[in-house]
Amino acid sequence: MSSPPISAALKNLVLCADDFALSKPVSKAIVQLAQAQRISATSAMVLSPHWVEDAASLKELRGQIDVGLHLDWTSEFALARGHGLSLGCAMLRSVLPSRWGGLNAHTVEAEIEHQLDAFESSWQAPPDHIDGHQHIQQFGTLRRALLRVMARRYPGRQPYLRVSRPPTGQADLKGRVMAAWGSQALTCEAARMHIPCAPALSGIYNLFDDSLDYAALMAAWLAQVPESTLVMCHPGLPADPGAGPTGDHAYARVAEWRHLSSDLFVQQLQQHGVLLARGARLYPSP
Repeated sequence: MSSPPISAALKNLVLCADDFALSKPVSKAIVQLAQAQRISATSAMVLSPHWVEDAASLKELRGQIDVGLHLDWTSEFALARGHGLSLGCAMLRSVLPSRWGGLNAHTVEAEIEHQLDAFESSWQAPPDHIDGHQHIQQFGTLRRALLRVMARRYPGRQPYLRVSRPPTGQADLKGRVMAAWGSQALTCEAARMHIPCAPALSGIYNLFDDSLDYAALMAAWLAQVPESTLVMCHPGLPADPGAGPTGDHAYARVAEWRHLSSDLFVQQLQQHGVLLARGARLYPSP
């Protein structure tokens, strides 16, 4: 079989593996992919009891990939800490005034500071980027509090932000809901504060549909997305005995890891002229 044609023009994309430290199988999969140069960024769940130990496994990759904070309000770790909410509740309470049951802005800022402290304590550097578990970085009170904390904490060089808005032609129902819930506001407010943002987010699909072909989805994303798009992924190894759960959509995590580890993925990158790049280079702080 002949090799796929190689595009002459390179397209720079960020491929970010979410949920680092969610579990040992997830962290190990992400480290393996980073070592093989199959991803260019990862986002860490610092409320996880695995974060401190797992962060050490990333240190040999410092400067080679972006390492950022996966701001967390909806996981089991956030629930255990006491501020966690269901996704629906987080969405609702982020738009209500505090006197009507909405989130308290000062309490939210304090928790964001705590998660950034936890990140920097183990990583010994500010995050390259900040995004949100289940896209909570865009939600009302959470969004505004995050921007205030970033402006105060990183006045010199700002981490870049993920904007959960699919590129043109990729907006299915899930993508349209994600974009509608704060993406435009985040883009505009961040621009006023000179905080850089990734222009679009790809890699969106139904993680609970075991019949989907991840290799085919990836081929379509690589072919369609414009320059500088951020593509998210959620890889994980098959669970080791005693390693703990890999989290929800475990089947999809393993399918993603297998494809991203494969020769076929390398061929797809070559075929579509894609270079995996760090967002710290593509979205520099003003």
